[in-house]
Amino acid sequence: MIRHIVMWKIAEEAEGMKKPEIMDRITRELSALKEKIDVVRDIEVGSSVTGGDSMHYDMGLIVTVEKLDDLPLYANHPEHLKVREFISKVRTDRVTADIEV
Repeated sequence: MIRHIVMWKIAEEAEGMKKPEIMDRITRELSALKEKIDVVRDIEVGSSVTGGDSMHYDMGLIVTVEKLDDLPLYANHPEHLKVREFISKVRTDRVTADIEV
């Protein structure tokens, strides 16, 4: 199994929305991808329940797929690309890792 892990820092305001609205939209849209992309085995997404220093990120995502070859199928799927486009407009920073478990 491969876990694709992403964390974002979200702008206080972007695309005519405030941060809580942005994070709600991201959570809804990413969660819906589980039913839309066949290679996705599981998706966990949510807002951080703690805050703090500059190392803190606002949101996190874990996407589970069976094998490494499934990652490009997820990443390039049209439904994922729609969500990714929105996130690129509202995030101020992003980190990722892909781990085998």
